[in-house]
Amino acid sequence: MSITNITLDIDFVRSQFPAFEDPMSSKWSFFENAGGSYVPKNVIDHLNFFMTSTKVQPYAEYDTSKLAGNNMDKATKLFAEMINAEENEIIIGASTTMNMYVLSNALKFLLNPGDEIIVTNQDHEANIGAWRKLKNYGAVIKEWKLNPLNGELEIEKLKQLISTKTKILAVTHCSNIVGTFNEMKKIVKLAHQHGTYVVADGVSYAPHGFPDVKDLDVDFYAFSLYKTFGPHLALLYGKKEILNVLPNQNHEFLENQVPYTLNPGGSNHEELACLIGISEYFDNLYIHHFNKENISKLEKIKKINNLITEHEEKIANKLLDFFETKKEINLIGQKKISNKNRAPTISFTIEGMTSKKVSELLVKGGIATRNDNFYAWRCLKALGIDTDDGVIRLSMVHYNNLDDVNRLIRIFENNIFNNL
Repeated sequence: MSITNITLDIDFVRSQFPAFEDPMSSKWSFFENAGGSYVPKNVIDHLNFFMTSTKVQPYAEYDTSKLAGNNMDKATKLFAEMINAEENEIIIGASTTMNMYVLSNALKFLLNPGDEIIVTNQDHEANIGAWRKLKNYGAVIKEWKLNPLNGELEIEKLKQLISTKTKILAVTHCSNIVGTFNEMKKIVKLAHQHGTYVVADGVSYAPHGFPDVKDLDVDFYAFSLYKTFGPHLALLYGKKEILNVLPNQNHEFLENQVPYTLNPGGSNHEELACLIGISEYFDNLYIHHFNKENISKLEKIKKINNLITEHEEKIANKLLDFFETKKEINLIGQKKISNKNRAPTISFTIEGMTSKKVSELLVKGGIATRNDNFYAWRCLKALGIDTDDGVIRLSMVHYNNLDDVNRLIRIFENNIFNNL
């Protein structure tokens, strides 16, 4: 059966997430997924099992300890397969902010005074702050500025900035405010022509389809696992040949034991082990929608990514089409989703009403969302938006449905535009 004959079974999807049956969370239409997603039952079950049966120091010879270690290793291996990486190229850390901080402290030893680092003002602070701090070690920080008229990063501007002195380019795969999927393969190709390492922030991209890091050819790629249907952890991928030359950031006795050298203190044991549940959830999606073909996990992920993209495009475009009818709405980013050009992360302001007030009215109507700068204050500042009041952000993932969007539109019509 071809992909064009299959659509995402949204009822099946939602049946996998206990939050939709829970008395407390099920009353909400959840539009704050860019801040953290719900988790499927598989993840919860693995977390409960670890805490109940294997909450011991892992990697000893007795059975509960051995199983704990095996499940931690299995989770890492499965995620490596899902993004097309090697197991020893994956670091699971506390957060993307922490992973970037550790990585920057390792990469600074490869810099000489006067070497350049390019950051953008479209990024979340997690992929800006750590690199900006390297100016204290002699790095020259350059900023790839977004176009203030549309919020976009333009490759022509990057071409004017980058040079053979540029050692690191830190850039988002998808802005958590603008929502555009930046052309990462083109960016990486340009950077590598100048001998530049690319550090890609996929925090706002990965929830809408796990990346193939080898296809992108990025040197480093990071995203938050608590936004991809898991616990509060984050993943950092790095090319093995680069990790091998970075100085150890961990205990002295772990010297040369890549990738542990970039994971001081190690991963949270129980949360690492329960990542198996994310892989199982995507396996469940695949089995439900497709024949049980003997294909790789990566190929299964790509098939599911396509289903997710089609579904998210459908529900997000209904909201974007509604926004087009309202001249009071100042939408940030592209007005339509097509050909995987943007995420269903939709940020906006409304003329004549503060973002705080809009957020309050939406919450009152049963819409789980908020106003904020969402740690992308440089982006908002560049767009001329008050960083304190911020924007309203409505972020969807594949378990959102048309009922959520219809409810949201009713609240806009009845509770917000009647108050303008």
